[in-house]
Amino acid sequence: MKKILVLIMAAMIGITASAQYKAPKIIAHRGYHKSEGAARNSLNALKAAQEAAWWGSECDLQLTKDGEVLVVHGPMHSDGKRKLNVNKSTKEQVQALLLTSGEKVPTLEEYLQQMTKSKNTKLIIEIKNQPTPQLETEIVEKTLALVAKYGLEEEVEYIAFRFWVCRELARLAPKGTKIAYLNGDYTPAYCKSFGCAGIDYRYSILKAHKNWIKQAHKLGMYVNAWTVNKDEDIRWCIKNGVDFITTDDPVLVQNIINEMCK
Repeated sequence: MKKILVLIMAAMIGITASAQYKAPKIIAHRGYHKSEGAARNSLNALKAAQEAAWWGSECDLQLTKDGEVLVVHGPMHSDGKRKLNVNKSTKEQVQALLLTSGEKVPTLEEYLQQMTKSKNTKLIIEIKNQPTPQLETEIVEKTLALVAKYGLEEEVEYIAFRFWVCRELARLAPKGTKIAYLNGDYTPAYCKSFGCAGIDYRYSILKAHKNWIKQAHKLGMYVNAWTVNKDEDIRWCIKNGVDFITTDDPVLVQNIINEMCK
C-alpha cells in the first residue's frame, strides 16, 4: 500500500512539475510559409501568420543595387531556373524572379503596409549582412525610417548576425527598441553592453551554453532559440526556459506547449 501511495505521489509531483513550465512565444520563421499559397518571406506568409495569430513573424531584409529594401533572404535569390545576387541587382531584376508561391519578392514597404492591417502579430526583422559597413548603416537607416513612417515602432523588433548592424540599430533606433544578436559567439552580458535587449541563438548553441539562458534572464534580457523544428529540441527549449521559439512549424510547437505548459 505504501509503495502505491509513493507511486501516486511521484506521479502527481511529475504532473505538477510538467504543468509549471512557462509557455514560450512562437515566432514563425520567414512567416507562416507552411500555409497554402505562401512562400518563405512572402506577403502571403505574413498574412497567414497574422490570421493564425502567431505571436511573431520573422522576415529577412536585403538592400538592392538601386537602394531598395526587399524582404528576401539572399544574398542569392533564385526562381529555380535563374539566380542572381540581390545586392548587385536592381529591384526590378530581383522581382522578375518569382517566389515558389508565384508572388513577387515584396518590398519592406509592402510588408509594413500589411502589418498595419492587423496587430495580432509582431514583425521580427532580420537585417542581413551587407557587403560593406556603409551599406549596413544605409539599410538600417532606411528600415527605421519606413517603420516610423507607418507608426509601427511598437510592433517591430530587430535581429542581426552582424555586430555592426546591432550597434547601428542601438544607435539610431528609438530608445527601448528591442534588438537581439544572432551569431551566438558573445555572452549575454557583452550583448547587453552594445545595446541588445536579448540573445537570439541557434538552439544547439544554447544547449552548449545552457548557463547563458539564466545569465540573460538575470540581466533582464530575453532568450530566443532558432530554428527549432524537432519535437525533442522544442521540449528542451521549453524545459530550459527560453522565452521565444522561432520555428518553421508553429503548429507543432503550439501542440507541445499545450501539452507541457497547461
